[in-house]
Amino acid sequence: MELRVLKYYLTVAREENITKAAQVLHVTQPTLSRQIMQLEKELGVKLFTRSNHKIVLTDDGMLLKQRADEIVTLAEKTRRGFSRAEGGLTGEITIGSGELYSFDCLAEILEAFKSANPLIRYDIYSGNADQIKDRIESGLIDLGLLLEPVDMGKYEFARIPGQETWGVLVRRDSELAAQTEICADVLMGLPLLVPKRAIVQNELSNWVGVSFEHLNIVATYNLINNVAAMVQKNMGIALCLKRCNLFKDLRFIPLKPELSARSVLVWKKNNMFSPATSALLDFAKKYSSGIAGDTI
Repeated sequence: MELRVLKYYLTVAREENITKAAQVLHVTQPTLSRQIMQLEKELGVKLFTRSNHKIVLTDDGMLLKQRADEIVTLAEKTRRGFSRAEGGLTGEITIGSGELYSFDCLAEILEAFKSANPLIRYDIYSGNADQIKDRIESGLIDLGLLLEPVDMGKYEFARIPGQETWGVLVRRDSELAAQTEICADVLMGLPLLVPKRAIVQNELSNWVGVSFEHLNIVATYNLINNVAAMVQKNMGIALCLKRCNLFKDLRFIPLKPELSARSVLVWKKNNMFSPATSALLDFAKKYSSGIAGDTI
């Protein structure tokens, strides 16, 4: 299976039309059709069906699209990781992060590192912890910023200074908006939008003191942006992190008693990194220690 053919296939899947894909790739339509047919023969599956001048991916086609995208992305990442330039480190470092307040600290670290290494590029991937860990495992992400608790069996890590604070996101015209803290009994019976991850739900359930089955949950979410719109439309209040206080007409209120967590920068154990990523890790550990010790 050639990388070039996988790129052809991804273009066909994106354009949903062989002729258009051929034009984008600057190859003839018969050539492209032949390459796709050979790919189907190699894999022993049918990748798409035709419908009204449009191709529709089969289930096998959708699976190959996902895998091909990962393979091509990893190949490009590998190529950039070996790039060299006179006068300093170069290449690309891929970092995954959720919507965390501690990303401000990571951004500070990256800015300080960039001053000494201006040729390095960064690819920032936003997602939840499960998505980030999956991409670390597959080699698509070098480093991930995750919220504790995290199973550290597969990772090495460095703690990021500061902490994340849990609270609720409410409309500014809500009766709750006047409060400075939110207790668990206030949430009982109210329509709630809560994080989808089981490990986070367990933490919040322990804080509330009852199982999630007894709460009025109207929606679950991975990332807060779209859910904030649901809060604005008065569908409920969102249990979320303090980072989520940047939305217009919404107010963040911390929980009482306080529920907080730390963030960690993680990377795969025994992993071989590019010189650029290794240098950033060394820098981040020292810089974070300096922040924590108030020496920077």
